[in-house]
Amino acid sequence: MKFCLIGKKLGHSYSKIIHQKQGLDYTLIEIDKSQLSEFVSLSYDGFNVTIPYKKDIIPLLDEVDGDALKVGAVNTVVRKNGRLFGYNTDVYGMEYSLNRVGIDLFQKRVMILGTGGTSLTAKTVCERAMAKEIIFVSRSGEINYSNCYERAVDVIINTTPVGMYPDEDQSPIDLEKFSSLEGVFDCIYNPLRTKLLLQAEKMGIRRSGGLPMLVAQGLKAEEIWLGKEIPKARYEEILKVLLNEKRNIVLICMPSCGKTTVAKLLSEKTGRKVVDTDLLVFENEGKKPSEIIQEFGEEIFRQKESLAVRKASEQKGVIIATGGGAILKEENVTYLKKNGVLIYLERDLSKLIDDDRPLSKNGAISRLFEQRKPIYESVCDKKVSNDGDIEQTVKEILSV
Repeated sequence: MKFCLIGKKLGHSYSKIIHQKQGLDYTLIEIDKSQLSEFVSLSYDGFNVTIPYKKDIIPLLDEVDGDALKVGAVNTVVRKNGRLFGYNTDVYGMEYSLNRVGIDLFQKRVMILGTGGTSLTAKTVCERAMAKEIIFVSRSGEINYSNCYERAVDVIINTTPVGMYPDEDQSPIDLEKFSSLEGVFDCIYNPLRTKLLLQAEKMGIRRSGGLPMLVAQGLKAEEIWLGKEIPKARYEEILKVLLNEKRNIVLICMPSCGKTTVAKLLSEKTGRKVVDTDLLVFENEGKKPSEIIQEFGEEIFRQKESLAVRKASEQKGVIIATGGGAILKEENVTYLKKNGVLIYLERDLSKLIDDDRPLSKNGAISRLFEQRKPIYESVCDKKVSNDGDIEQTVKEILSV
């Protein structure tokens, strides 16, 4: 059986990874609108449809499912006995993503950012969940990004591309201005954690990015194609595989915590490249961090370190080893978290040394430890002890 995804530009699609992990013969096919009629006559057993053809495909199908008609978009097509049937699995994908993090829309006031095609998916999800109120926000509508803060809302769903790579420093809205907010869903999955989601995380609000939705809609499409249910545990397995391939492992810790040794062993076990931000500074400046600090002062070094952190964070699927003070700047934490899981390597103070570290000399390492420890703990996604067997340390990191 043969399957594929059709769309105009598919360079950043994860669909091929998802379906090939399932053992399907699946390809990506970029076509123009004028080629749609010719394409549907080809012998594919099923195919996915993405931007900009989710509406254009509908007149070429023999039957269209109720959700797809309601949303006005088809993203999954199956061929049965020579006839083409269209479905929309994005609705299911969004429901799955919300449910897995405990965001309940029943009798809730939901604000949907954007009025494009995905906003209709969100609207359908809200209606099926019996949301109390659905509020649409657009740039020029009656409710816009200037006056939307006047509305009381419980859940926000972002269906706009604001915050998507490469404009990762943007956010469509300021969550701090909503007093009763309890859930945020962002359809974007590149980066894995948008600026919007990082703000929700900082506020302790339930949240999810778009990657679980992508996986769920893809596997639901397979269920339609193959006529059999896929266990939900498999959904999570595929999601973890994607995260492991796309997400960076970021090591944060005090100097001499064993970061370099741990990073090397992680690299050997995973095949990932190690990106050391101190080494990037050296490559850029021709001087070691300690030399820059001694010659120009700590503030100048921190500026150069931030440039290195940003460069490292633009990569995916790597191990990033940061300098001990990299997390002192909030902008660095933001860069690192967008596509990375932050691992705080804990080590007992008695095991820390201050060789060639001007900020740690003459007993100052104790003061730095007390200053930085609460920061490491507050920004990390996981604390892992590096006081014992390094193999166990690495095993624990890889389990995250």
